[in-house]
Amino acid sequence: MPARVHALVVVRPDGRTPAAFHLRRTLAAVGTQTRPVDALTIVVCGDDPGVAEVAASASATIVRAPASTSYAAAAARVEADPAADAVWLLAQDTAPEPEALGHLAGALEVAPSVAFSAPKLVRWDDRTVIVSLGVSANRYGRTVGLADGEFDQGQHDGRDDVLGADVRGLLVRADAWHSLGGLDPALSGADEGLDLGVRARLAGARVVLAPAALVAVSGDGVAGLPAPLHAGRRRRIAYASRVARLHRRLVYAPAWAVPLLWLTILPAAAGRTVLHLLRKRPSLIMPEWGAAVVVAVRVLAVIRARRRISSNRRAGWAQLAPLRVTRAEEREHLDDETDDDAGGRHHRGELRFFAGGGAWLVLAALLASIAAFTALLAWPVLGGGALAPLRAGVGQLWADASFGRRALGLDTVGPADPFAAVVAVLGTLTPWDPSRIIVVVWVLALPLAALGGWFAATRVTDRSLLRITGGAVWALAPTFLVSLVDGRVTGVLVHLLLPWLLYAGSVAHRSWSGAGAASLLLAAVLACSPSLTPAMIVLWFAAVVIAIVVRAGRGVSRLVWTLVPTLVMAAPLVWHHLFGGTPWALLADPGVPWPGPQVGPDSAGRALLTSGIPTPDIAGWATLLPAGPVWWVPLLAAPLALLAVVAPVTQRWAAGIVLLIVTATGLATATAAVGVSVAAAGSESIALWPGAGLSLAWLGAMGGALVALDAGLAPRLEPLRTVAAVVLCAAMVVLAVPSLTAMTRGTAMLTNGPASTLPAYVAAEGRDDPDLGTVVLTPQNAGGVAVEVVWGGSETIGAQSTVVSTRPEPTADDVAVAELAADLLTPAADDVVADLARTGIGFVLLAPAATPESDAARTLRITAANALDQREQLDSVGDTDKGTLWRVDDDLSPRPAEPGWVHDVAGLIATLQVAVVAIALLLAVPTAASRRVARRTPRIVGPHWREVR
Repeated sequence: MPARVHALVVVRPDGRTPAAFHLRRTLAAVGTQTRPVDALTIVVCGDDPGVAEVAASASATIVRAPASTSYAAAAARVEADPAADAVWLLAQDTAPEPEALGHLAGALEVAPSVAFSAPKLVRWDDRTVIVSLGVSANRYGRTVGLADGEFDQGQHDGRDDVLGADVRGLLVRADAWHSLGGLDPALSGADEGLDLGVRARLAGARVVLAPAALVAVSGDGVAGLPAPLHAGRRRRIAYASRVARLHRRLVYAPAWAVPLLWLTILPAAAGRTVLHLLRKRPSLIMPEWGAAVVVAVRVLAVIRARRRISSNRRAGWAQLAPLRVTRAEEREHLDDETDDDAGGRHHRGELRFFAGGGAWLVLAALLASIAAFTALLAWPVLGGGALAPLRAGVGQLWADASFGRRALGLDTVGPADPFAAVVAVLGTLTPWDPSRIIVVVWVLALPLAALGGWFAATRVTDRSLLRITGGAVWALAPTFLVSLVDGRVTGVLVHLLLPWLLYAGSVAHRSWSGAGAASLLLAAVLACSPSLTPAMIVLWFAAVVIAIVVRAGRGVSRLVWTLVPTLVMAAPLVWHHLFGGTPWALLADPGVPWPGPQVGPDSAGRALLTSGIPTPDIAGWATLLPAGPVWWVPLLAAPLALLAVVAPVTQRWAAGIVLLIVTATGLATATAAVGVSVAAAGSESIALWPGAGLSLAWLGAMGGALVALDAGLAPRLEPLRTVAAVVLCAAMVVLAVPSLTAMTRGTAMLTNGPASTLPAYVAAEGRDDPDLGTVVLTPQNAGGVAVEVVWGGSETIGAQSTVVSTRPEPTADDVAVAELAADLLTPAADDVVADLARTGIGFVLLAPAATPESDAARTLRITAANALDQREQLDSVGDTDKGTLWRVDDDLSPRPAEPGWVHDVAGLIATLQVAVVAIALLLAVPTAASRRVARRTPRIVGPHWREVR
């Protein structure tokens, strides 16, 4: 055995770990060694009265150091006893068993070639669990613990030679300690024992294990890496591990490869950023970049480390190969880590989509949709209501979704509505004919709604009957069917997206996959219906509060992320309206401004809203029974409402309360929306569509009803669950009859096309020329003329802009358009047609007024037609199905180019938005690891036995 052993204990209190308590146990354990230490030095980093008192009570030499001193730097401050034969590396939280030093010293004396011996590290509070027993690495430098986290059954006690070991508890031969230069401080506290072992091996020495020497460690992080108890420590572990790996890669590489490896540090960090997102570990991105930058600028540390190796090297790198882990061993180790049930003992059951009847529900909804909308199967373009064609090309769709000059107005420059991006995504699905996708959405709307409702129900119940009930109730919601019949594309899309938002958003606190998917869905929902923004903010704050109170803040960062894509996509529009003094315009419904039928802001209208009905015809029953009583129709929603109210008093009271809050916020949004008008179509103001709020309220009510049926019945009343579900579905079917038969009865507003809102002559020329302008003059029944400038071959859904439709006061562009229209209709104005040609406007369309046409509108239309006919430079094309058309008989100048700053701003906004959406997509894409974690958590959110935590 070594004649003299010098024990070195480093203490660094950080205010969070019980340093004094751990140090007292460590010193007591050192003092009870069967083979006593010959010299003891305690390095106290920082100033802590408790630690100072414990250190002073020991018979040891005290060395003071700054609080930020690392373990390697602290060890370097101590001058080893000249008479010592070995140095024992300890810290405040390394308590050796009484025989530990004897076993370590015995292993050190096996042969003179042994540089140091390593103990078996066990948990501080449970010596049956191995913390570390030897460390190795793969050929790429990745550190692999040989027995980390395993139960100690003696299965590794026969192992002897290793590549390295955890630095805690090492007994290092004194001459090796001095010749190797101690620990490398550039490793940031990670892989210090592995690096010391590699250097010892290259110096011709060996590293051996002493499994009989047990040392209990707590993981304070003074020596070695800390225990990953919270997010801050996990980030520290990631940073230190990455710094150590990059540093070792530069130190161990051949000289000719070092510059190449140094050049790849930052590109590798970018690539690993994508991997961290795919692996749902965005918290590791900042440590990754921090480590990359630190290693890249710390060139001198690499040079010093390489010099230490070269000065002591006696063996080649090939001698280390047998001690590295093979790919099979590394894979086995990783499999053992993933099999460790860190997420709890719960194992998720099967989804049972086919066995549980979900597939049959979707098939039935598809058949119902085909029966209700048979004519749509032959329509190439869907029109009517708030519908309009899409752009002819995918490139034009995405151009409408970017910042720049808008497709309506003379020269309006501004941000696009986020809804334009949704339209672009949809149109890209059928690039050969973008308008076709709207027809596809309408035909598949019912089965898609049933599918979404079924999946949303899986977050509430695992009973197949109730999941089917949820899907049916959601697909037959009155506000959804009214949107389908009336041609409200935003209402349809919101209803299709909301159940998926519930499905992903309800588990956003659990996983980054859920948070990533929820962030995209939330952005899409609010893009389609900005009026839901206040309600979503309320629900988001409620989710954050619940995460803080119930989960002690776990998952809050994921919930915060769910807002990021929405904020980034809406930021240009928000900036425009806030600085333009029109904040209320942010609530405007996107798409084609259309004053369609909806309930008014009176008491009768708001009473209908509480029944989930957004139109005064009582979901079509007033037209189906024009002379019959319809007072009973709103009562069909009573079973759903009663069950939702009962949900908070069941065993699953927390889920019931949350869903009731969702219902309340949706109803509040709907009742407030009917009294707010921020957009206009011609001379008619347009109130916000209350259907989006009703869809949100319907979602909460559906979920609450399922909670009541799932947990609100005693076992002896089980048959009532089936009866209640059947009654609920039957009520929804009766409520849906007028909407599902509207196409057959001819009361639906849907039409076959048109393929363009402009005459076919203009559409043909403007199809591939988005800079061809058309002035559209529309006489108003209340008097006056509405004028707009349409660029391209048609007015489209994606080209609509709330920047134009919500202006409370005329802008300079509006005044210019108005003056242009006035000059066209005034015979005294001579140069107006030349002005049109100079701005790139090639056509003038006199559109008919809304039916029934008033006398004032008819008179104005005739007068305008006569005035336009008298223009020598306007050639009459004739009457078309869109109105009377004239062509500018002059050489058209190209549309004036956009200012250079517009392209710069558009590029910056697009880059930021694409980057954020890409990050969200990477987070949302499920991986094998994320699915493994998901299987350890219940599919149902908020079971009563978990809510009480």
